[in-house]
Amino acid sequence: MFPPTSRYFGIETAKLIDGTGREIIYLRRRFLPDSGTMVVVAEHTVTEGDRLDNITAFYLDDPEQFWRLADANDAMHPQELTAEIGRRLRIPMPQ
Repeated sequence: MFPPTSRYFGIETAKLIDGTGREIIYLRRRFLPDSGTMVVVAEHTVTEGDRLDNITAFYLDDPEQFWRLADANDAMHPQELTAEIGRRLRIPMPQ
């Protein structure tokens, strides 16, 4: 259903039958991985104008992998990662 590079790859689906008998397929909850178990391959210091898509394109060769940085840095809101100039971001090894 989702490509291997998606944060939802491998997440099981479930179904719910609503009051009218209609079947609704949905993804089960995705739990954030333990960032302490991730292999960090680099660190990046946020500078003025940094964007997650550019950072992940540089380090991971894929601008859509911003969610890996969010997971590695325990961020529920990815935009927070570049909000503070000077913040050091952990760059995880792609799995």
